Amino acid sequence: MNKKYIPDSELIINPDGSVFHLHLTPDQLTDKIIVVGDPGRVDMVASHFDTKDFEVSSREFHTIGGTFNGKRIMCLSHGIGCDNIDIVVTELDALANVDFSTRMVKDKFRQLEIVRIGTSGSLQADIPIGSQVIASKAIGFDGVLNFYAGRNEACDLEFEREFCEHVQWNPLWCKPYVIEANDELVNRIGGDSMIHGCTISAVGFYGPQGREVRLPLAEPELNNRIETFCYKNQRITNYEMESSALQGLAKLMGHKAMTVCAIIANRRNNNATPNYKTTIEDLIKTVLSRI
Repeated sequence: MNKKYIPDSELIINPDGSVFHLHLTPDQLTDKIIVVGDPGRVDMVASHFDTKDFEVSSREFHTIGGTFNGKRIMCLSHGIGCDNIDIVVTELDALANVDFSTRMVKDKFRQLEIVRIGTSGSLQADIPIGSQVIASKAIGFDGVLNFYAGRNEACDLEFEREFCEHVQWNPLWCKPYVIEANDELVNRIGGDSMIHGCTISAVGFYGPQGREVRLPLAEPELNNRIETFCYKNQRITNYEMESSALQGLAKLMGHKAMTVCAIIANRRNNNATPNYKTTIEDLIKTVLSRI
């Protein structure tokens, strides 16, 4: 079997030997990775590290690497949206599994563990602000995974069909995909102390999540249909914007990935809090102790 060669145009390597967007070098990569949306939240996570060995910033991608309880670990910000996740997961995988000197895929596969800590809005009245929700299943409204081979084999196709029928899916939108988080990681990080839910990864914050500011919505009843959907006793718990691509790409590549979000808004009860630092701090400590 021929080894795969990655041309310059397909994987850009910077003159300093770092990968194009993240500006990380292969020697900086750790097997355990926490990802967050906000570049500023990287400092919050890294404040708990025992040592800080490096710090790199490029655009919205801010990384601090170090150790925690004797384990090498890094925290990386991915910005907002599944398009950014496509960059982050692909470049992390390249750092692990492509020889940058020869541009050949390595013979020995290196598996990464990626845990996303985020914020989210609940779609159920009984999931209050302050809850911690794991995206055991992520429903991608973004379409990213549809561009990759193996998408159907990795996804829950029956769930997708039932969901599209129930919510009367608009054919103008990207076909949604349903992808599970890594079971071992979910059980280790979440255990019985977190809600195991079905999370929608939206392609935007306002209209794509049913928020109407000035522009009217194409499907104003969509959220009502989503909230009443149930498949094999699984209901939709919350909205966010990155889990589907993270869990989908990781699964296709052979890595472990999951998302856990702190609920900072309840869409059914029409309440929210911008003061969620303590909630996020508690979630960070829990993830660090279990990763």
